[in-house]
Amino acid sequence: MTTFPIHRSILLLDIESSTSRSNPVKEQLREQLYRMLDDSLAFAGVDDKHREHYEDRGDGVMALIHPADEIPKCHLISRLVPSLTQALVDYNASLPWEESLRRSMRLRVAVHAGEIHRDDRGFFGEALDVACRLLDNKRFKRSLATSSDPLALVVSEDLYWNTVHHEYDGLRPRDFTRDIRVTVGGRTHHGWLKIPTPLASSGIA
Repeated sequence: MTTFPIHRSILLLDIESSTSRSNPVKEQLREQLYRMLDDSLAFAGVDDKHREHYEDRGDGVMALIHPADEIPKCHLISRLVPSLTQALVDYNASLPWEESLRRSMRLRVAVHAGEIHRDDRGFFGEALDVACRLLDNKRFKRSLATSSDPLALVVSEDLYWNTVHHEYDGLRPRDFTRDIRVTVGGRTHHGWLKIPTPLASSGIA
């Protein structure tokens, strides 16, 4: 039996260089990651009732957000991402110098939205494939590796043109660069890259 699709906003997070950390450090980073994500989702207005249960990815996490009038998609980019960036800045700054290299955290974040499916084993569908390809793109990984900032963001082309392009909630198209390209199902999908500003510098109350 074929299931009907459901629409979700897709948020994927991945910890940079997680495989080079010891298991105890990985455990600490995962705890911090989920704390930061909970706080940042709340700042963007996303309650538990607005999302599916997190899907753990070992060194990252996937959050699927239900469509809701009170949670426009732009808030994931304009509010959640700056909040998450600020949380990373604060966490890394709190580490003792001798622990900073071992326990500091930087993230790649991908945001997309689309129709997906769910069965007894979980979620699947082309929109998830696109989001995962964007997150794991080599050029995207390199953009964070060559930056001193703690977070790099890529948004899908659909999300860029439907939200960023219209400058909703203070978003500025000039801050994004169409720098990522992936192929899924024989189709080319572009991603728009940004190195986000922390919440304290973003002008968001």
